[in-house]
Amino acid sequence: MAAEFGPPDIVVGTPGIEVPSAGNDMWFSPQMPTNLAEERCIKAVQVKPRGDAKAVVHHANSSVEFLNEDGEYERYGQLTEYAMGKLGEIIPDGVCRVIPPDSYIRWDIHMYPGGLGATAVNDVIEGNVVDLGIWLHPADYEYEYKQDLSLYGIREGELVMPPHGTAMTQGFKSFDHPVRIDSFQPHGHLRLRSASLEIFYPETGRTEIIGMVSNWSAVWHQSHIYEDDVAPLIPAGAVLVMKQWFDNTAANPNNPDPDQWVDGGSRTADEMSHAWIALTHLDEEGYDRLVEERKEKAKIIS
Repeated sequence: MAAEFGPPDIVVGTPGIEVPSAGNDMWFSPQMPTNLAEERCIKAVQVKPRGDAKAVVHHANSSVEFLNEDGEYERYGQLTEYAMGKLGEIIPDGVCRVIPPDSYIRWDIHMYPGGLGATAVNDVIEGNVVDLGIWLHPADYEYEYKQDLSLYGIREGELVMPPHGTAMTQGFKSFDHPVRIDSFQPHGHLRLRSASLEIFYPETGRTEIIGMVSNWSAVWHQSHIYEDDVAPLIPAGAVLVMKQWFDNTAANPNNPDPDQWVDGGSRTADEMSHAWIALTHLDEEGYDRLVEERKEKAKIIS
């Protein structure tokens, strides 16, 4: 991100924590201030574990909190989600992912002692720190619609795999207003093999595949960002269909032990089934305008 945007406007780091060379999964949930004086719109965001910490930080989720009138910390929304290998997120021009003033970052960091993947060092990681870089638009940045990032669970289908077995899960989500999908990031662990994102149109019965991730690797999560001209436009009432396929057999090169039962859970040895999706929330007027603009561009190209 720094190569494209220069140094971040805000850097929020975690306190250091020691991660042993072996043992059970660990979780760490510190809270750190942003020291932001006014509400701003985010241009880009990136999370980076420092040095060898990248071998042991399984994921590092960050949400935004603020102090409410009762003096209690209240969740404002999700800022970003880091998982092993992720490069970062860029928010499209003309929309705003808001970060409020005097806000705090609440971390949810999952660490895997001993490391995972080719970068594993199988050693003690001292002073393990995760940094969050935020690039901001100017204070007078103008926008029409807001964007948010949310976790969408994929819960239809029992995520239990017997030894040498497979599983498939799917989930559904619809909205009472039009939306644009700006990015798609499936999440799983060692037995996930592929994931898809589809749109089902009830009025016509048509299904459209708008995203597919194959040959999954748990050490190479990415936020798949759509270009502005092709970011899927979803009319009100259409249904997002999210699917994931899991393989607990010896044919899966990422599977550490096909003789084990695998259930859904938070440990690295368990599996997860969800997707992080960034959405711009539109109104009917904005949706119709974007559809017409794309039709006009298609005429010019043809």
